[in-house]
Amino acid sequence: MKILITGASGFVGTELARKLLGRGHMLGNAVTALTLADLHLPAAALATDPRVTVRTGSLLDLVPAFAAERFDLVFHLAGAVSAECEASFELGMSSNLDSTRALLDALRAAGNTPRLVFSSSVAVFGGDAGLPLPAVITDATLPVPQSSYGIQKFIAEQLVADYTRKGFIDGRSGRLMTVVVRAGKPNGAASSFLSSIVREPLSGQEAVCPVPLEMPVALASPKNTIAALITLAEAERDQLGGRTAINFPALTVRVGDILDALEAMGGKAARALVRAERDAAIENIVGSWPSRIESVRASALGLEADKDMLSIVRQFVEHTKTDATKA
Repeated sequence: MKILITGASGFVGTELARKLLGRGHMLGNAVTALTLADLHLPAAALATDPRVTVRTGSLLDLVPAFAAERFDLVFHLAGAVSAECEASFELGMSSNLDSTRALLDALRAAGNTPRLVFSSSVAVFGGDAGLPLPAVITDATLPVPQSSYGIQKFIAEQLVADYTRKGFIDGRSGRLMTVVVRAGKPNGAASSFLSSIVREPLSGQEAVCPVPLEMPVALASPKNTIAALITLAEAERDQLGGRTAINFPALTVRVGDILDALEAMGGKAARALVRAERDAAIENIVGSWPSRIESVRASALGLEADKDMLSIVRQFVEHTKTDATKA
């Protein structure tokens, strides 16, 4: 089983690579080769695994060679994130749209109909005057993106669906929720603060909360997100209920609930390190995303939302301790 992960050095890509190498099999076959593609080098522990091949550079530069690789399974995670796409239209179009089409064309040229999992986003949903955002997103809700990032993800979903319809790939798209708590440094996502307001205070550093505490958000833990990606990859076509993207499960919380969980784990001193500093741009982007999602299709695959915010913060603390022990 030859597997490719694009965006493999990002947080989700790193955790997915660790999981695949640890479990050692996918689709009933041993994982014999795992190619990690990214602008940046992957974690050293991944790069030294004999099954791993590293490819560094922009995806547009890397994909022409992928046709000859004939991968069995591809996880396409690479792309620019929300706030980056609003700041630079060209970056978003190149990283999220042009690169995706180039990858799909390389897989088409390979001729072996590989299975592909595309990481889309809940940001494909939004509302405007003609079609307001419903209180609850369901499998039948029409995406109306309100950001360049959301538009690019939605277009890429349709490309995956059409390349699948034509028989070039066996594609499936999963709409990820905001993943918290992410380890490492903040990234360029508008939602990055949702991890920062937990991660930084638990290490004794200050963090900024740019939105009102009453704002509702849809979240998923890293563990749940990785499990959903793998489940989507292993699902047979007749289990998916169509070619359209699947909404992954979401835990709905208020931003204030995140700080309550932070205090429960780190005490009042940790919570005191978070200061309110409203940012209209961040508030507008994150506020345009839905916060309540129901997905019968995801449930049919056995996927469930995280139990509560405290369990997500506890997962992060335990993960941090494990990484510290390995270091």
